Amino acid sequence: MSFLSLLCAILIAVPLGIALTRTRRLAEPVIGVAAVLQTIPSLALLGFMIIFIGIGTVPAIIALTVYALLPILRNTYTGIHGIDPAIKEAATGMGMSSARRLRKVELPMAVPIVMAGIRTSMVLIIGTATLAALIGAGGLGDLIMTGIQRADQSYILLGAIPAAILALLFDFVLRWTERAKRSFMTFTIVMASAFLIVIAPVLVPAQQQDIVVGGKLEAEPEILANMYKHVIEENTDLNVDVQAGLGGTDIVFDALLVGDIDIYPEFTGTAYVDLLGEDPSGMNEEEVYEATKEGIEEEHALVYLEPMAYNNTYALAVSQATEEAYGVETISDLEPYQNELTAGFTFEFLDRPDDGYEALVDTYGLEFADVNGLDPGLRSQAIEEGEVDVIDAYSTDAYLVEYDMMVLEDNEALFPPYQGAPLMREEVLADHPELEGILNTLAGEISDEDMQEMNYLVDYEDTDPEEVAENYLWENDLLE
Repeated sequence: MSFLSLLCAILIAVPLGIALTRTRRLAEPVIGVAAVLQTIPSLALLGFMIIFIGIGTVPAIIALTVYALLPILRNTYTGIHGIDPAIKEAATGMGMSSARRLRKVELPMAVPIVMAGIRTSMVLIIGTATLAALIGAGGLGDLIMTGIQRADQSYILLGAIPAAILALLFDFVLRWTERAKRSFMTFTIVMASAFLIVIAPVLVPAQQQDIVVGGKLEAEPEILANMYKHVIEENTDLNVDVQAGLGGTDIVFDALLVGDIDIYPEFTGTAYVDLLGEDPSGMNEEEVYEATKEGIEEEHALVYLEPMAYNNTYALAVSQATEEAYGVETISDLEPYQNELTAGFTFEFLDRPDDGYEALVDTYGLEFADVNGLDPGLRSQAIEEGEVDVIDAYSTDAYLVEYDMMVLEDNEALFPPYQGAPLMREEVLADHPELEGILNTLAGEISDEDMQEMNYLVDYEDTDPEEVAENYLWENDLLE
């Protein structure tokens, strides 16, 4: 991904930079557009790519190329434009045409500045490429995201150190090319050889997959996605591919709408609140599911199959030390101490109006003096280290057991039910109608305790999610 993105950026930005030196009135507007593109947050740009291109390596390469354009474009223009006019006049006086002057005088003199831009872009690309894991592009970002999700420094280092080595390797090759003043032919041969090495695996035809099951970041969606894979392959001749770790709800849902994935496990409460924009206050589990099923079919032409038994709803959790210090057992008990406690909430929880922080304020009157936005994988570590006192949690999360946390009773019944159920495209079910009965064999299965135990095996025992899913299905006679 890094090499192809850098190569694409060079092929676009260098010729464009040269052209701008010949039409200088366009230089500032064009470079300004490149600057604006680079100000777009990387994760937002990656998510935006899903709508038009889908998930995988291709949208990641396009996004990384966009990020790499500005330094190369600006340095190419500056390097050529900044050459002493007297030198250009001398070259012209010797009878050189504009093209020959460019090739023999301007480009050789501008090479150090252009290469500085290329090296800067290379660092930007490799640093941003790790985020591409959130849209199914894979790579070292998978390890880093797993480490953040599990608060495991080993995984983070396992992804970060090779990324740093890759950056040093690229820098060495670029410096070698620049300092040794290699000929254009030598540089072309080196780049072509590297291109063939990188692109060779892509040329090997991959096995055709009939069904693609997606999943959000974290262990639980990946476990459920693998359950779908096993029961489908057990009962049909279909080949199923699992694309887990795709980030948050917006990314996975967009991937489903554009057809890059066919099915993914979605929670009833998330679908009702986030995807339909409805308020589930006062509704029980069955009412939320039925309303979601009907609404999702009408608005998005999607099919929502029957949910499992467990309810992975939102909750507020505190450490045992906080519970003992303040004697809190319910969410209402926090009210007298809200100015003394520090809260650490995920960005999704802070953004949800109907069952997130805004609803917490409206229902319980809680407005903590200090509220920190945290990545989901870091909140358990933050509360364990005493950085925060209260976090939002999911009732089946493994760290509740690992860190001996206390879940506060939702005494005002704020949080709606969150049962996992398969969400799929209508055309997939039309092509394979047998999938409805197969996936509905999981309906009513898995208790809260079962899900918490499976999450624990993945997050803290480092067990393969596919193995965990398969073992559960075997033990409960859902696989032969």
